[in-house]
Amino acid sequence: MAQLASSGTTVTLRVHRFSPRLARERDRARGSSPFARKASPFGDSPARAARRPRGRQWTQDYTLDVCGDETILDCLLTIKRTVDPTLMFRYSCGHGMCGSDAAAVNGTPTLLCKAKIADWARRPRAVDAEGFRRTVTDAATDDVTSATDDVASADGNGLGVIELAPLPGFAVDRDLIADIEPMLEQIRRLKPYLIADGTLATTKDGKVDVLEYLQSPEQLARYETLTTCIVCGACEGACPVYAGGEAFVGPAALINQARFIDDSRDEATLERLEAIDTADGIQACQSVRACSRECPVGIDVGEEIWQLIAQVREREA
Repeated sequence: MAQLASSGTTVTLRVHRFSPRLARERDRARGSSPFARKASPFGDSPARAARRPRGRQWTQDYTLDVCGDETILDCLLTIKRTVDPTLMFRYSCGHGMCGSDAAAVNGTPTLLCKAKIADWARRPRAVDAEGFRRTVTDAATDDVTSATDDVASADGNGLGVIELAPLPGFAVDRDLIADIEPMLEQIRRLKPYLIADGTLATTKDGKVDVLEYLQSPEQLARYETLTTCIVCGACEGACPVYAGGEAFVGPAALINQARFIDDSRDEATLERLEAIDTADGIQACQSVRACSRECPVGIDVGEEIWQLIAQVREREA
């Protein structure tokens, strides 16, 4: 996209907002009431309940003067500080290293701190979601023109609209803040740490062998790429299978396990392969590889998961 002017240019952030309904004491005690609502036939597990938070949902537009090199996070901070202090979103480092500000931008999971206004603002879309050009027919002239999704500002300097929503696949805490605790719990469930036999290696003269875990460059390279994962959840938000809870362990947890399975210092490879070879593990993966497209640090998540599948099959052979 062409470089934008340093001033006099506007963009509209269309934010999908959510405000949870406050819990009341009588709501907590409903289970003991003879008039309490009956349990859902589809189950009322904590994981299912967490995916359907109750509260007010609405869409709110914010129009700002922007520069071309500003990020969406920059704009949200401006809104928070000068326009609407009630707008809620999560961020920490602001430089794409912590992964805490992942959200859906125009429907695509990405990091707000790395998403440039110039790359995401859209004035009309040339094609629809199915890849076809959207057209309308002028009844008076029979001229066929491209349909627009958003209307530019009246002064002609508007870039268009950027639509923001919380990360898909997760329950929403508030506004753009998704509850990523289920993802973190899945990672913890699979023991995200080196496992060794606990024996301290020593040299012939009885001293501690400091070279016990020395790795070759090839051994280091095998897992080093996976250590760059920032657990942002973008791969989970892009995965059509992941639904939170126990439905699918998720690509983030599988990548975390691949990091240890590929580590020559770890001694629990068979245990890890067995742990992920479950109905909610790699057996649930459909190899869509949507997870690879959205990784902000460039990990080929789909390929890494496919390698795990190959290792599981080799173990079973």
